[in-house]
Amino acid sequence: MPEAPTIDTGNTAWLLVSTALVLLMTPGLALFYGGLNRSKGVLNMIMMSFSAIGLVSVLWLFYGFSIAFGADQGGVIGDVGQYLGTKTFMAETDLWGETGIPLYVFMAFQMMFAIITVALISGAISDRAKFSGWLLFAFGWATLVYFPVAHWVWGGGFIGAGLGALDFAGGTAVHINAGAAALALVLVLGKRLGWPKEAMKPHNVPMVALGTGLLWFGWFGFNAGSELTADATTAIAFLNTQVCTAAAILGWLVVEKIRDGKPTLVGASSGAIAGLVAITPACAFVAPWAAVLLGIVAGAVCALAVGLKYKFGYDDSLDVVGVHFVGGWIGCLWIGLFGTSSVSSLVADEGLFYGGGVTQLGVQALSALIVTVYSFVVAFVLGFVIQKTIGFRISAEAEVNGIDITEHAESGYDLSPSGGSAGGAFAMAGIGTPTATTPPKAEPTPTTPVSEKVAG
Repeated sequence: MPEAPTIDTGNTAWLLVSTALVLLMTPGLALFYGGLNRSKGVLNMIMMSFSAIGLVSVLWLFYGFSIAFGADQGGVIGDVGQYLGTKTFMAETDLWGETGIPLYVFMAFQMMFAIITVALISGAISDRAKFSGWLLFAFGWATLVYFPVAHWVWGGGFIGAGLGALDFAGGTAVHINAGAAALALVLVLGKRLGWPKEAMKPHNVPMVALGTGLLWFGWFGFNAGSELTADATTAIAFLNTQVCTAAAILGWLVVEKIRDGKPTLVGASSGAIAGLVAITPACAFVAPWAAVLLGIVAGAVCALAVGLKYKFGYDDSLDVVGVHFVGGWIGCLWIGLFGTSSVSSLVADEGLFYGGGVTQLGVQALSALIVTVYSFVVAFVLGFVIQKTIGFRISAEAEVNGIDITEHAESGYDLSPSGGSAGGAFAMAGIGTPTATTPPKAEPTPTTPVSEKVAG
């Protein structure tokens, strides 16, 4: 009798940690986007990320995982009924491939990718999208775009298994996918009132930096965790994630210094995100020196790309297109330009040779183009239908008053003198709210006139 498969506790522990790290990225993204936004829309921006956690988690459990990672059906979709709703508990012998990892752990890990991909789109349409419209769009786009595209790239579909395109952790499936959808929604919803004439600066730069730090921290689970097992490939993916991101900060700051005269913390934060995005598809396929070069290029190019919205007139509020779409394309093509046989020896799998070259470069470009066109078209149609039915954009009056108040009946900052929270806190404690008392007036102290001091 052959031995029953057993759980590899080391691999399982690593993937559980990686899963938690990737989940942390979405709250990190919420803070990053929230800080970049204006103060009257910070809560709505954060809500869009947190709502993605709630919605996509449920969709992923019931049918998303089956569509993405069920048995391949013609290279286009997974077997929807294979894991549909996971109606019963999995047995201990239900492991993912040869990794020794329980199927539920792999399912949870990939769930976090689906969540943050949807959340990424929200940054492009800040301050002007109805929350109900956003939720309906997120439901439709996750179902029609992300779940199938994840299958195309990672689940045995026609892009990964068929074309032989390489995407280690989500350059096409996550960043190009979300960036193309973001551009489509921007075109459907139009510009914010006053853009680009009015200054719409980040309202909380320290929040931006904090969100960046959480994203960077979580990204090690995103990239290195995608190996699933703890081995040499995990190590190089981890190292490349760090050095590429570090180099991208420098690349962005150099552009800022030359173009604007001053390097900024927002620029450093954005540069870090650009580096993280670019290294995502390539982190296990290039040598560390190529990862550093990728970071410099991605940081500089993305810093320039965010200005394209002013030239072409599309209001991508928080630069999802300039950073995620452009950065994703750069990282995807980098595999064809700098993928090396020395690295491929670490990631050999089923006899595939992970190397660069003209052929691989063409495959990478084709895969990115397919995802770009599909995601853009479906997102545009979804956004257009929502706008013409229930309405997707808020009214001009609501936009002027602030989307936090009009959509959620709350604001991010209470600047009134009373604050509004102390009374509730004391009431919960069962005591009365303290009242301010006027201190007794002090007796006046005799003073010597300044003129007499000088004369003395």
